[in-house]
Parts: sequence; C-alpha cells; structure tokens
Amino acid sequence: MIPFSPPRMDQKILDAVTETLKSGWITTGPKTKLFEKKLASYCAADAVICLNSATAGLEIMLRWFGVKEGDEVILPAYTYSATANVIIHCGAKPVFVDVNPTDFNIAISAIEKAINSRTKVIMPVDFGGFPCDYDAINSLAEKHAKAFTPEGDIQKKLGRILVLSDSAHSIGASYKGKKAGVLTDVSVFSFHAVKNLTTAEGGAVVLNLPAPFDNEDIYRKLCIKTLHGQDKDALAKMQKGNWRYDIIEPGYKCNMADLMAAIGLVELERYEHETLIRRRHIFDLYAFAFSNYSWAQVPVFEKDHGQTHSSYHLFALRIKGITEAQRDEIIRLIFQEDVSVNVHFIPVPMMSYYKGLGYDVRNYPNALDNYSREISLPVFYEMNAEMVQTVVDAVSSSVQKVLG
Repeated sequence: MIPFSPPRMDQKILDAVTETLKSGWITTGPKTKLFEKKLASYCAADAVICLNSATAGLEIMLRWFGVKEGDEVILPAYTYSATANVIIHCGAKPVFVDVNPTDFNIAISAIEKAINSRTKVIMPVDFGGFPCDYDAINSLAEKHAKAFTPEGDIQKKLGRILVLSDSAHSIGASYKGKKAGVLTDVSVFSFHAVKNLTTAEGGAVVLNLPAPFDNEDIYRKLCIKTLHGQDKDALAKMQKGNWRYDIIEPGYKCNMADLMAAIGLVELERYEHETLIRRRHIFDLYAFAFSNYSWAQVPVFEKDHGQTHSSYHLFALRIKGITEAQRDEIIRLIFQEDVSVNVHFIPVPMMSYYKGLGYDVRNYPNALDNYSREISLPVFYEMNAEMVQTVVDAVSSSVQKVLG
C-alpha cells in the first residue's frame, strides 16, 4: 500500500527526542526557544512564538486583536474547518467568500465585495502551500482603512483590517522572492503530523506587524497569554530563588513542549536542502506524467519565473468534467489499487454545523466545483519515481474506468 503522507521519522529524529527525554527538560524550555529563533531566522521575521497547534495560533491572534461578537472575519469557503471554528470561538461571524478557479486560493474580488464596517480581519489560506496574492490582499486592507471601525488600543494602533494568514501548509513557500511568514501582518504555520515539517502536533505564529508595533514586545505578551497569563514560564521559574510568579490575565494553555521542538529542529535544519527539493521533484514527476492526459488539471505550484512557488504540500489533481459522485468512485477504485489518496477540502459551508447557521455551498460555485473534482495524491519524503508511477497508473486506470 502506498501511504498518503507519512512523516519522516528517521534516526536523527529518534536521537533528538531521546536526547531531550534524557535532558530532564521536556516541556517548554531551551529547545522551544531555540526553535522559535531558528524559525524567525528562516522566515526573516522579527519574532516567532511556537504553540501546540496552528489552530491555537489563529485563535490567539484573533483574541489579541480584540475580535468579538458583532465583528466579521473574511475567509475562503475552501479551507479546513479550523479556519472558521476559531472565528466562532471568538463570537464573531465567519464571512465566507469564493476562491479562484485556478489555484484554489481566496478570490480578491470576492474579498472586496465582502468588506464592510464590521470587518476586522481577513484570513487568506495558502491552499496546498501555494501563497495567495498578498500584494492585492494587503492593498485591500489599506484601501479600506477609512471605513475601518477600530475598537480598543490595538485596532486603533493598526488603523485598518488585520491580515492574518492561515499559512498552515506553506512554510518554505515564496511569494515574489519573500518567504511565507513575512508576506503580511501575521502568519500561522502548522506542524501537524501530515505537514511538510512536523513536530507531531504544533504550530507557530510569525509576527510581521508594521511600525509602530514592536513584534518582539508582542511576542513577550503572547508568551504570557498562551501560558495561563503567568508572568514567568517554567524555564524562568527554575532559576535559583525565582519561584514566585503572578497571573496578570486569564490566559490560555497552548505552549509547545521541548519534545515537539526537538523534532522540529531536526526537520528545519534539513528542510530547505532536503525536504523541499524532494517534494518539488515529486510534483514535477506528477505534473509531467499527467500533462499527457486531456482529463487532468494539474495544480499551479509556481509562477513569476520561480519567484512565487509552493511549499509542495498538496498535489491537488482535478479531473475535468466529472461529478462529485464520479470523483468518489474514482477514489474508491484507486484505493483498490493499494494507493492512498485524499480530498482537500470539503468546503466548510457543506459541514452540518455551518449549514445549520444558514451557509449554503452553492453560493461559492468555484469552491464547490474544485471540491467535486479534486483528488490529493501521495507526497512524502521516501517516495521514489517508481512509487509515483504506480500512483499515476492507478489514477489513470481508475479515471478511464469511470469515464469510459
């Protein structure tokens, strides 16, 4: 069976985790702090805070910005539920908009139509690791600054809509020569088990807010907010005689542990010169193979002469001219060939909870069309050319059986 996306768990990872276990420091400590610094350096960012999930990072930043009941947050209908759930948690209204028919990412024209005086945040999603059009999105936030209705000191300080990127898929991607993480105000990566760079579970908030914000000061405040509102973390309290602490706000508990960071440090060290190169090679093999089939719509994963490129997280193949039922039958046949595939994503407005709120996926025709025809193919580090060909053969034979 060819798996879909197993993590790369080799001796380097085992050694790093073992060393951390033996160190006596397994929760948030020196390795987490080092991982944050190395991530900041990798992205060329001022500051990065590592947490236990990307979901926690998105919600913490919404709460930091003061998003609450009566506010609206714009996001694509084509995303995972986490992007929308965090808005609900804050009591705000998710305002879904449609996506591009080409690259799955949020449609700029749809964002602009949805902006009003209640809009506090735009949350673009880098689908499959391919960056959104951040020049256009950032320009929209500036363009509508006069209509922005700030509440609280932070919103007044920014003076416009916050652009909070769900960059769960896109660490290592580039947009016009700049790394994902510093393409807008704040970006949030995921290090879940199936991501390109994993820490088993985990995520990171990359702070790139403009002056007069001090991103390092925001980092220090977020460290408190994400650890119960406690003014000292465990590392600081372990210093001789430094046991006393205070709770200065009713914070949350979503810190990253050193055990997770130990995996991340190994993954990050080899990410650029091993992981991304291998994943790009697999994408190229798939793209070349499927270009021979008239029914295949190959995903966009590069433009601007290579200055904008994906992190090669998802190879989201679409089959032209098929129905959702035909897509499902093709998937069933592919699995019979011992090849694992997936679908990314079921649009959030199709989910029972969101349908119950009155959302209708038919209002987002591109999202519905993309979903109905999409099949995500296996991509992982140990995958070789023979395995890629096995996948291509399984997909092509299954499509032909369905289409005749």
